[in-house]
Amino acid sequence: MESVRTCIGCRSRAPRSSLLRIVAGKSEIVVDETATIPGRGAWLHARDSCFQDAVRRHAFGRAFRVTRSLDAKQLENRLNWLMDN
Repeated sequence: MESVRTCIGCRSRAPRSSLLRIVAGKSEIVVDETATIPGRGAWLHARDSCFQDAVRRHAFGRAFRVTRSLDAKQLENRLNWLMDN
């Protein structure tokens, strides 16, 4: 049975394979394609609505347990690319 994770945007539970794992880099949010980057990760549906909900709710800082500001532009660009393809 596949692991279930919770999307930090919409807060719904989903199979791990249907979510993107993201981690906090030095100053930005990084997509962890292989789910092997060390550190505290979070899970997000590859949908703009979930990304916007996470931004609106300040979910990234809570999920990564950081107080510093993280640049989400790379993640947003990645989600836009996924939706276009």
